[in-house]
Amino acid sequence: MKNMETALLIISILLIAIVLLQSNKASDAGQIITGGNSELFQNQKERGSELFISRVTMILGMAFFIISFILYII
Repeated sequence: MKNMETALLIISILLIAIVLLQSNKASDAGQIITGGNSELFQNQKERGSELFISRVTMILGMAFFIISFILYII
């Protein structure tokens, strides 16, 4: 139980850090309101480090959800 709480804390810190690395997407998404980015909704493929960061974010998010759910059940 204590190990899972520690893992949840570490995962949440890593998740925050990795989301902050994705500032490019956040600035693009912020331009939806102002209409400043016409290529926002175009189908663009992620490559290289961008793809890696997206996958790590998805894995950390799923791990956070699963561990939170397990701790809730226990």
